Amino acid sequence: MSKKVIIIGAGPAGISAAHTLCKNGVEVIIFEASPYIGGMSRSFDLWGQRVDLGPHRFFSKEPKINNFFDEVVKDEYTLVNRLTRIYYKKRFFDYPLKLFNVLRNLELSTIVGILFHYAKQQLFPIPNPETFEQWVTNRFGKKLYTIFFKYYTEKLWGIPCSKIDADWAAQRIKGLSLLEAVLSAVKGNRGNTHKTLVDQFAYPHHGTGSLYEKAAAFIEANGGVIYKEMPVQQVVVEDNECKGVITVDGVLHEATHVISSMPLTALIKGMKQTPQYVIDAGHQLYFRNTILVYLSIDKDDLFEDNWIYVHSPEVRHGRITNFRNWCPTITKDSRHTILCLEFWAFDTDEIWSADDAYLSDLAIKELKMIQLIDQDQAVTASKIVRVPKCYPVYEIGYKKHLEVLENYLSGIDKLTPIGRYGAFKYNNQDHSILMGILAAEQIVHGTNVDLWSINTDTDYQEDGAVKDVLVQ
Repeated sequence: MSKKVIIIGAGPAGISAAHTLCKNGVEVIIFEASPYIGGMSRSFDLWGQRVDLGPHRFFSKEPKINNFFDEVVKDEYTLVNRLTRIYYKKRFFDYPLKLFNVLRNLELSTIVGILFHYAKQQLFPIPNPETFEQWVTNRFGKKLYTIFFKYYTEKLWGIPCSKIDADWAAQRIKGLSLLEAVLSAVKGNRGNTHKTLVDQFAYPHHGTGSLYEKAAAFIEANGGVIYKEMPVQQVVVEDNECKGVITVDGVLHEATHVISSMPLTALIKGMKQTPQYVIDAGHQLYFRNTILVYLSIDKDDLFEDNWIYVHSPEVRHGRITNFRNWCPTITKDSRHTILCLEFWAFDTDEIWSADDAYLSDLAIKELKMIQLIDQDQAVTASKIVRVPKCYPVYEIGYKKHLEVLENYLSGIDKLTPIGRYGAFKYNNQDHSILMGILAAEQIVHGTNVDLWSINTDTDYQEDGAVKDVLVQ
């Protein structure tokens, strides 16, 4: 029987898998629940400009990822100079850290406190840190942890840092230390290769989502079929082998292999005969949602940042993207600036079900509180986009529950879960692309790769030189 692969989801993982399969002559069908291509990395037109679902940069040292980007985007990209800052206590801190900027913004007593707590932590480290709070405190000291990590992280996750697994810090902060940051600041951040300190990234001319739109066009031009607004309600498994899927219209679609990027918790619920202990483990895993508030500001030079991390606890939003400072081709000569403010919530949080007018007013109020726009600044339009299940929550104990699901699904032949949703991993789009490519190569070439291990160790994929994106 010739190979026929069904892919659930048209985000970075699903599209990169389908692209790789089509290149190798494999029949591909994609079922996407939404009307869109690109998942959480999609782009869309808004008020005569082009925007993404928040900030999505592309930066990787992995050749497979870079080859995919190069092949699809070709030369239709810009290298963007990254400028990001941290807002805390009515001050803006350059990020990456710049020594004199830090000295200007912090009182001498605070600087002394940072050094004291750092030295103390080096002398008396926490053995085997299990939580985000312990891990970061070990690395930076209690004072710096409180200033630059605690408030933002708790906004994002909605739970105390003392309940977040240390995996989150190990994956996202990696080997960065206070000493490394200070040395980088003294050098003016020249030669930085640490993933959180890179100062340039590749960006497609028509938004991050255009990468996946172009790849989708290739898939369809090469015999692949993409069904939008067609959710999968059941993955069919017989005798521990995946046979296909049943879509929301009740139709059975048979396949020789199924690649799933739907939420892992939904996948196991959508399979008959899943053991109760697996269902119970899945109930312990949960996601965090994002509310994106887009505002059109009647001004074209608000601030120079690509995005700003808002650490101050007096406002609820956690990050602001300024799309004017990414790539000129997405602003399309407009004199208005589009800002995107991110609020995070659980399904049960009041703000998640708040009406659009309330969210728009809240975003404008908070922008004025932190003085990013003037009190009398004209806001000409607003749009609210709610994105459910964005972030898999790494609460302490999640790994043992996730392992139950991994072990169970690993015993089902011809079924491959991938992506941020599908593998319950905090993937960047780079990681999801890699998972998709490797999943496809397993089907085509019979390679054996542990896809569950991607983005679970400290060998992060984003610490190469930015020129490596297109030059091998």
